[in-house]
Amino acid sequence: MNFQVTVLKILAAYPDGFAVMEDLKRDMAVLATSGRDWADRTRRLASRVPDLDIFSQGLVERISGGWKLTSKGRDVLAFMEARPAPGEPSLASPVNEAPQPVFEIAPVSPLPQPTDRAKRRRERRERRREARERARANASCQGVG
Repeated sequence: MNFQVTVLKILAAYPDGFAVMEDLKRDMAVLATSGRDWADRTRRLASRVPDLDIFSQGLVERISGGWKLTSKGRDVLAFMEARPAPGEPSLASPVNEAPQPVFEIAPVSPLPQPTDRAKRRRERRERRREARERARANASCQGVG
């Protein structure tokens, strides 16, 4: 889970973009345990702004026992969430004045399953089948006599 993107998203959901630390921590804990979808989403959003630093770039301010999303923070979040137009550089960022080099981001493929997973499954199935046959044979032998 990308902490900085999560903070931006949480603050954007609060009135005036301000949340006290207790609320931030609670929301952060909920999202951290919400599963892989949230982690994937924040990673994808963070890839649009690779040098994201919410405090030094003035996206979030620390005030009155909490954090507040600035208008610049809202703009950066909107940029991260916007779908890039065809041909638009995917990593251009409104945060930094100097242009960033553009990299082609390849889609992340799912993690490969172990190659022998199907083999292990067949072997387990075969062992269970053999055990059932032995149990039936033993039961039928004991019944004769």
